[in-house]
Amino acid sequence: MHILIIGAAGMVGRKLTSALLKAGQVGGKAIDKLTLTDVIEPAKVDFPGEVTTIASDVSAPGVAAKLIASRPDLVFHLAAIVSGEAEADFDKGYRINMDGMRFLLEAIRQEGLKSPYLPRLVFTSSIAVFGAPFNEPIDDEFLSAPLTSYGTQKAICELLLNDYSRKGFVDGIGIRLPTITIRPGKPNAAASGFFSNILREPLVGQEAVLPVSKDVRHWFASPRAAIGFLIHAAELDTTQLGWRRTLSAPGLSTTVGEEIEALRRVAGDKAVNLIRDVPDQKISSMVAGWPRNFAAKRAEALGFRAEKTFDEIIRIHIEDELGGKIGG
Repeated sequence: MHILIIGAAGMVGRKLTSALLKAGQVGGKAIDKLTLTDVIEPAKVDFPGEVTTIASDVSAPGVAAKLIASRPDLVFHLAAIVSGEAEADFDKGYRINMDGMRFLLEAIRQEGLKSPYLPRLVFTSSIAVFGAPFNEPIDDEFLSAPLTSYGTQKAICELLLNDYSRKGFVDGIGIRLPTITIRPGKPNAAASGFFSNILREPLVGQEAVLPVSKDVRHWFASPRAAIGFLIHAAELDTTQLGWRRTLSAPGLSTTVGEEIEALRRVAGDKAVNLIRDVPDQKISSMVAGWPRNFAAKRAEALGFRAEKTFDEIIRIHIEDELGGKIGG
């Protein structure tokens, strides 16, 4: 099996690559070739099969066609710019988040016109495709009506994925990821980044800023759960989806205050005392338009699973990123 990962240098891409290398197979088919690409060339990996790492921008004309010319069996499309950056730079958001998906799908279609070709395409969408006012919880029938450019771009990609799958050009499945917490590394341009920052930094003895009130509620899953979603999507019998090819993944609905209390239970008052309240009206206004809770019944019926408590999410970060230890 040949797997192409677009966005392989990002956090999810790196963790997905590691999980695939550890498993050595997907759906019972051995992985013998990996192509890893991102705007920055992904790191080399230790793999007995063939590995290609490429610095490329799939939203640039002609790039997707070159990536698809080798006919990968399974494609993970993870590449995107995040919510805050997409809102701030309208042109860049549509170019990378929308055009990149369109170019990829069209490259797959054109390759299939030469001779039969039907790869599985796993696409990372977002709960940002939904806008207020919300059902509580949001069910699988809820209207997709985003209130941000990022959410609009992801919603357009979902429609494209449905249509190209319906026409038999690709075997697509999209996963609307919850906000992935705790993200390792340093803060990024995502408006949702503070959800991770207020846990990640205190766990290593550093201060963190909280820009919203503690009663803000949101929808979460760990990086470990996110990788599980993607691999399960790659192995799933997609005939069970019909032509609604995108699923809202399971997650955990929690307030910021509950998130902080979970930190207190796991790491104590010393960690919690490192969080400083610094209200930011711009971020607060954006967060007010985000989904808070889901009833992800379709995904759960298909075997997707996430954490049940925020304590579990914090402990996963400690195990996976801190070697099982906390403190500065």
